Amino acid sequence: MKWIDIADIAIELSEKFPDTDPRYVRFTDLHNWVMELPGFDDDPNHSNEKILEAIQSAWIEESA
Repeated sequence: MKWIDIADIAIELSEKFPDTDPRYVRFTDLHNWVMELPGFDDDPNHSNEKILEAIQSAWIEESA
């Protein structure tokens, strides 16, 4: 997975953290959690606030 795989990342996060409300996750934690996902293989510096916001939004939708 790469940073652009927003939907896949959101699915993985919702499965790994089922009891976490994504609305309250700090971007620093979100960044670290994405980096730790199995199959994630991208440069940590390729993420930015816009990407993290998109991941968070997709995760919120996935959790609804």
